[in-house]
Amino acid sequence: MTDRQVELILASTSPRRHELIPLLGLPFRIVASRYEEPLPPAEPVDLARFAMDLAANKAGEVSRRLRTGWVLGADTLVSLDTDVGVALAKPIDRADARRMLELLSGRAHFVYTGVALVPEWTDAEQPEPVCTFARTRVWFRDLSSEMIERYISTGEPMDKAGAYGAQGYAAPFIERVDGDFYNVVGLPLCETGRLLERCGLTWQSGAPRASAGG
Repeated sequence: MTDRQVELILASTSPRRHELIPLLGLPFRIVASRYEEPLPPAEPVDLARFAMDLAANKAGEVSRRLRTGWVLGADTLVSLDTDVGVALAKPIDRADARRMLELLSGRAHFVYTGVALVPEWTDAEQPEPVCTFARTRVWFRDLSSEMIERYISTGEPMDKAGAYGAQGYAAPFIERVDGDFYNVVGLPLCETGRLLERCGLTWQSGAPRASAGG
């Protein structure tokens, strides 16, 4: 690791990522990406690659718009399969959230988060993103119809991959986790730290302040 420290630009509107990014101890600001995330394909995909591509597209849009700074993007998805499978992204409505929670009830699933870092511009061309991902296996207890309906009524599932938030009202659904819990929340801090190191950037525990986004 070098002693170079920079301000990160977090290309995300996720409140969970806003809460986690300060734990890396870097100055940062938040700039929402305008990338229009597509619906996940109905057929099986390479889950890690798909998550990293979405993260790179989010970060790349902000990088092209600002043409400055190191831009970090992330994207989380859920699947009943590992490596290659059908991705569960954010539900499109209550019925879709119910469908996802019924699928996850009483069984294990996998959470993938792709993370992409676009280096600062040094010439007329945008640098290539550097990507990584984390995979965590999560076991849900059996969920009754009443439990699912009560959870949906909180509104929490609607902006979350797989229709649940591990750090929120769905926490009692989780029997156990194999892997990085912060990946399930939305930003795998260990892999993100390693990604910064690969790019020669210093991170450390601390108390950075977020600056105003654009």
